Amino acid sequence: MDQALIGQLVSALAMCERELLIFAAFWFVLGLADELAIDLAWLWLRATGRASTQRLPQGYGRDPLSGPLAVLIPAYREAGVIATTIAHALDAWPQRDLRLYVGCYANDAATLAAAMEGAGCDPRVRLVVHGARGPTTKADCLNRLYRALCDDEARNAMRFRGVLLQDAEDMVHPAALQAIDAALGAVDFVQLPVRPAIQPQARWIGGHYADEFTESHAKALVVRNALGAPLPAAGVGCGFARGALQRLAERRGDEASHGPFSPECLTEDYELGIELSREGRGSAFLRLRDADGALVATGSYFPATLDAAVRQKTRWVHGIAFQSWDRQGWTSRPVELWMAIRDRRGPLTALVLCAAYLLLAIDAVLMIAERGFGYHAVLPLSAPVKAMVAISFAGFIWRAVSRAAFTAREYGPAEGVLAVLRIPVGNVIAIMAGRRALVAYLRSLAGARVVWDKTEHAAHPASAHAAALPLRRVNA
Repeated sequence: MDQALIGQLVSALAMCERELLIFAAFWFVLGLADELAIDLAWLWLRATGRASTQRLPQGYGRDPLSGPLAVLIPAYREAGVIATTIAHALDAWPQRDLRLYVGCYANDAATLAAAMEGAGCDPRVRLVVHGARGPTTKADCLNRLYRALCDDEARNAMRFRGVLLQDAEDMVHPAALQAIDAALGAVDFVQLPVRPAIQPQARWIGGHYADEFTESHAKALVVRNALGAPLPAAGVGCGFARGALQRLAERRGDEASHGPFSPECLTEDYELGIELSREGRGSAFLRLRDADGALVATGSYFPATLDAAVRQKTRWVHGIAFQSWDRQGWTSRPVELWMAIRDRRGPLTALVLCAAYLLLAIDAVLMIAERGFGYHAVLPLSAPVKAMVAISFAGFIWRAVSRAAFTAREYGPAEGVLAVLRIPVGNVIAIMAGRRALVAYLRSLAGARVVWDKTEHAAHPASAHAAALPLRRVNA
């Protein structure tokens, strides 16, 4: 190849390198300013005692409820975990006023059979078979469960006090039900933390969820709650006042034929939490620990493979970043606007990360060209760009230390070290999910039907405990 042409190519790469560096550094600095604001707010809350985690007394969680509570569990192709989920929930929550509504589909006989096995003879479980072929959407399945709940209320001349949401693969904490029951006396929506369980065979992909959720639910949501900003519902470990759900259902149409969940929305839980936080009695995020020091949270195994993780995060980015922008718009209230931007930054984050990794690849090529072939094409950087690069590097160190500290606090020092090493894993998944979410959103604008692109589960964090539990329950 002509030497002059090679020199021109190297010069062009050097120019691309500089432009990518400016682009990435600018957005990294803005992102770090956002994160630093959250960090400083959290440190202030800790220093003033407003971010302390309450310790519950021994035996908390076994007391009678203030009134009947319903738990909605949508399930499609969850034969591997649904029996354990039901059996464990019934054992962890012995209260008589509890009712589990498990939604299955007629074209998913395996999940229905497993759900029947997990329920045994316990009258607190109601299996609801959806008339449509699955999968529809999670929100559509939840609406079907909600209509079954309304039918039971009319049939038995009673009314539930609150409604909880759990997923088919969840491991609930024994104190969670009573904690949510108590909180619903003051607010319309309450959210408990999510605590991903570490899978020994999936420490990298599955483990990065633990890092992200731990930092978010120990810091970001604590700050959000303290600032009075609307709280998103995680779809698990959350409870809603019955009257609040009825208001939303009536707003959407006839309560008997619709429901409070938006079937066209991929993240109906997020949207529901935001709406209920803005009206009525508002919302609360609870961080509690039981008498043994364990976090009162919902445990779950998250996706262990790259494809499953990308599909799951694609659904989150599509629903939160794109659909919420369309459906909920923006607000002029500063704190709420700040949190909306944080929630919807997924596509921009993916773009900036992609630019940063492309920058690294170009750097490697230029280094090889210089050291191996003598082509030197380094373009000068201005003082502001050098400052942004220095701030970005310092910010990365700060963010890595912060993530390691939060993960180590919850999972131990070894996982804290791995949390830093897992940062590139999370970045790659974010890039891939951002691209897929954009494509899926564009397809939906062209008229493509929104479907439940759900994650299937084969293992359950409570399976070792559930194996020792009888599936047949007392008739209480």
